[in-house]
Amino acid sequence: MANEVAKVEEKAVAEYGAGVNLGDFFADELDGLTPSFERIKIPAGGGLAFEVPGNDPESPDSVKEFKAVILYHHPINCYYKEEYTGGNNPPDCGSMDGHVGIEAETGEVKNCAECEFSKFGTGKNGAKACKQKRRIYLLREGEALPIILSLPTGSLGELSKYIVRVRAKYAGTYCVVTKFTLKKAQNSGGINYSQAVFAIDRALTEDELKNIVPMCEQVKALSKKVTQLDEE
Repeated sequence: MANEVAKVEEKAVAEYGAGVNLGDFFADELDGLTPSFERIKIPAGGGLAFEVPGNDPESPDSVKEFKAVILYHHPINCYYKEEYTGGNNPPDCGSMDGHVGIEAETGEVKNCAECEFSKFGTGKNGAKACKQKRRIYLLREGEALPIILSLPTGSLGELSKYIVRVRAKYAGTYCVVTKFTLKKAQNSGGINYSQAVFAIDRALTEDELKNIVPMCEQVKALSKKVTQLDEE
């Protein structure tokens, strides 16, 4: 029985962060290039399946749930003068930390807390014109590099509740494997949207944490170099 347990732990360590130094990888392989990560996308209109990168970049996979370790997360803000319709158009004003925004056309630096577009009632159905979101860096099992999930405004409340649940038992969300699913929700204007749901799958082993903790610090440092801010 002890041997079986050892084999399971060995497999778990191989799945989550074993022997990966992101700083070295980006320095060696992406010297002179802007760091970029693949993305998991949440559908619009109340869909219940994530769009996940697969072997074919032109044909992403569709999954109803996935599991990953949350390495790091931070707020971002995106403001579009005209309604965002998708594509790679950058926002008219964006903030990489949720606090300091930069207007694309003029380069003007703005304090997000004092900006008129961060107030309720400036957008549709009484919402804020500037969308507050959360960028999450995840490590899925069996993968060596993080992937990004950008949470829309409607999922932030669920994330907040989940963080409180995790912190009641663990030092942080990086200490557990999180299961991600979607549910259909409706805003005050009667529009259906897809809301992310989070659940603890299991706690990481001590060996896994030894690999994950330094990776969290590496991702936090690398996130400051990720300049792409176009978000769905």
